[in-house]
Amino acid sequence: MDKSNLKKIITENLRIQKYGAPTIQYIDTTKALDDIGARQSHVIFARRGCGKTLLLETSAKNITKDTAVVYLNCEDYKNHSFPNVIIEVLDGALREIEKRFSGCMALIGKKKKAKKIISNIRKELSKLKERPDEHQEQVKESSQHEESVNAQAGASAEGFFSLSSGITDNNKAEIVKTYKVYDIKIEKLNHILPELKNKLKDFFELNSGIKNIYIQIDDFYHLQRELQPYVVDFIHRFCKNLPIYFKIATLEHASNLYTESNGQPIGAQHRHDYQPIRIDFTFEDFKKTEDQVKKIFYKYGELAGGNENEIDALFKGDGFRRLILAGGGVPRDCLSLFLEALDNATKSVDGKIGRDDIRNLSLSNHERIMRDLKEESQKDELDPIIRGIYTIREFCLSEKSNVFVISEKLLQDNEKIQRLIYRLLDYKIIHTVKTAFTHKSQQGVTFRAFMINIGHYANLRKLHGKMNEIDLASSDAKEKIRSAPILTEKKLNEFWSVVPQNPEEKILADEQPINEEHL
Repeated sequence: MDKSNLKKIITENLRIQKYGAPTIQYIDTTKALDDIGARQSHVIFARRGCGKTLLLETSAKNITKDTAVVYLNCEDYKNHSFPNVIIEVLDGALREIEKRFSGCMALIGKKKKAKKIISNIRKELSKLKERPDEHQEQVKESSQHEESVNAQAGASAEGFFSLSSGITDNNKAEIVKTYKVYDIKIEKLNHILPELKNKLKDFFELNSGIKNIYIQIDDFYHLQRELQPYVVDFIHRFCKNLPIYFKIATLEHASNLYTESNGQPIGAQHRHDYQPIRIDFTFEDFKKTEDQVKKIFYKYGELAGGNENEIDALFKGDGFRRLILAGGGVPRDCLSLFLEALDNATKSVDGKIGRDDIRNLSLSNHERIMRDLKEESQKDELDPIIRGIYTIREFCLSEKSNVFVISEKLLQDNEKIQRLIYRLLDYKIIHTVKTAFTHKSQQGVTFRAFMINIGHYANLRKLHGKMNEIDLASSDAKEKIRSAPILTEKKLNEFWSVVPQNPEEKILADEQPINEEHL
């Protein structure tokens, strides 16, 4: 197997880009491909790098020709005004349908009428899009004020309480205000929706080539969280009772797909309006995650002209297992680390990747995660999340344990703590390792266990040989987790109250490369 070719293939597939290099097929171990291809609306939940975009792309290649697939990435629209995001989605869907007719030299009869229907709808949407948003400056000023308030709240000792899983009263009021100042354009959208749907019904009756439309909406979490349910609500109403289905891909805990306003449901409800598809790779079943990621490596090896034995031969000892831990079980992160480790290993005597090679890269992986956090998180949550990282990290370092547990009751009763923990999971700062178990010190109380990313401690001099690291692949891992330190609400508040002014700077200053083998 040519290693340089292997590196090239992996590099080109690390991030799936529309019209980019040819991609590998989605490696399906959970029947997600069968599910996403069904005539049903779906929401795909997984952390970044687990293959949401690849699943969408692979499914689009596998569907029948009578289904039109529309792909939209919300990162392209994250700075667009709220009503225009909806118009962009609708117009994007219609644009792709219109392309189906572009190859016809001459359109006659029903096809000509069908194309005219689509063209007229697009013209109407274009006029509405160009119409100025009412009171846009007022909303901008209000948003700037809100950011200022949130920044001050995040810097306080109680800052993490601003990171709630629900929507605060202040945020609800702001949403209503935002919605109202855009009411002229939204009112027009709501007014023309039945007309648009009737025209699309005529289109499906006239056109024999397109029977279904799948609207793929990727990276939905880029849209402002408070306005997400309003966007989903319109998309859901647009699709309902038509052969049109939405396929949304997003981070679960960064998304708000359903809410209520004045007693009215807004958005799309789990299981009622869409079916969830979860494709995440977690550490709750470490062996299963290890096997799933290994299959991905084997597939890349096959594309590079190699076989499974040649991929296995690139590692020594528990190097591959350590790679899975360092990458949080996320395929993209594991592959990125592998590329770096492979370069370094070629300089060694045996040319193989061992656990120490992965440990030496753990800091750079941690820095990459922090960069992703800054790029992907919304402004009002960045500071509380970084403070949360520092708090959890300091607790684990003080306990000299890479695993900590929180009671299920605390996570259920305190939505602010729940929100903080879930966001740390989304950004791969911590990883779930076990749920619904009893701790040795507290019988009758159920807990959930988490592991901090090894980048938080692998290069710390002060922990040289002292970190009590639970090996998740060992036979006694579950028993050891039952004795892991408990993070209580009191402890969380204690560590939160002493977070320095610039926690990120302190974290990076602590982490220095060391040469000794110690873990």
